Amino acid sequence: MTIAAIDGPRIILRPFSATDADEAFVAITPSLTRFMSFDPPPTRAAFDAIWQAWLPAIADGSDLTFCIRHRDSGRFLGLAGLHDAQSAEPELGIWISEREHGHGYGREAVKAVARWATAALKPSSFRYPVAERNLSSRRIAEALGGQVVAHETHPKYASVIYRVPPVASD
Repeated sequence: MTIAAIDGPRIILRPFSATDADEAFVAITPSLTRFMSFDPPPTRAAFDAIWQAWLPAIADGSDLTFCIRHRDSGRFLGLAGLHDAQSAEPELGIWISEREHGHGYGREAVKAVARWATAALKPSSFRYPVAERNLSSRRIAEALGGQVVAHETHPKYASVIYRVPPVASD
């Protein structure tokens, strides 16, 4: 599966590549990951092993990780994911660099990925897991029409699972 880019009004998403690794690694902080299932990689070498494992899954279209950049400046904003992409209900994921919080980039990125996936992959819906206390991320799912369908408990937090309907083109 070849994906060149996904456009949003202010952002552009491209499949993650080695050129994104430095900026991504620096942005993965303990406070950023408090509501995520993972902790920051302890070293750059550890992160290299992680992102290098993403590349075959991106190439075969089974698990997509996108780098989010500001359209005009090229500034690194964060990462978005479409996990289990070929399933009937792929999972949406997002994280935005803390210095970029509060500008709506997360909502724009998730909507852009869901809109692209709706057209390209025709899923029945999307799964969107989020920590119960992560109100900003919950608002993203709700803005896309997501409804809570399950609750899960993880070692770091309790979560809710939203089911988000397919997103039509604007």
